[in-house]
Amino acid sequence: MKPARILIIAGSDSGGGAGIQADLKTVTLLGGFGMTAITAITAQNTLGVQGVHPVPTDMVLAQMESCISDIGVDAVKIGMIGSAQTAHAVADRLAQLADVPIVFDPVMVATSGSILADEATIAAFEKLMAIATLVTPNIPELEALGGQDIAVRFDTHVLAKGGHGEGPMLTDRLIAPRGVLKAWSNARIDTPHTHGTGCTLASAIAAGLGQGLDLIEAIERGRKYVREALSLAPGFGGGHGPMGAPFGFHAYA
Repeated sequence: MKPARILIIAGSDSGGGAGIQADLKTVTLLGGFGMTAITAITAQNTLGVQGVHPVPTDMVLAQMESCISDIGVDAVKIGMIGSAQTAHAVADRLAQLADVPIVFDPVMVATSGSILADEATIAAFEKLMAIATLVTPNIPELEALGGQDIAVRFDTHVLAKGGHGEGPMLTDRLIAPRGVLKAWSNARIDTPHTHGTGCTLASAIAAGLGQGLDLIEAIERGRKYVREALSLAPGFGGGHGPMGAPFGFHAYA
């Protein structure tokens, strides 16, 4: 059986903890085949983002078209989008795909606090949310996008992640247009090495959807994968370090 083909549209993280690098690791370890359309090149490490160079929109679309036209796509993951122009163009192209699940992680701020999307780009997120199967904002991102009402406004599902909340427990909620479908609560894993958690979760869910899991199954497997990766963090760098790689996870998950 051929692996699911996952098209990842996101930025590159030179430090390897988030972005395209984390996405490819995740999709591969979960048994999928990752393809990429890189939207931006960043110079970053565990301490922050030292530089961002957006890829021109035409080149982002060319990367997408190369993958779509030849290899094919079973699911799409969207992360850092680079610019408002790219957001609109990507949404227009993906809207032409039939029955392909799309997971949109609305990246605005890196774990280090560095800004990765300006106001115009965030405004353009509306077009991406309108075509998404699932949107995966953390608490600050959800607030910036208008709260859980975005599920109704854009007729989509929202996984409202609770990692930025206070206290020893965190809760993720899956919100549909008709209300909360399910909630998951777990004890917080006490580690500063959380760089790439959002990218990794969204990619894990996209891989699951591409493999034929339903939305709740894909989320549950993705959450387990992220929690194991957090527990395996190698402790690299002087700031928010990368998570570990749970090799063999797909063999039993």
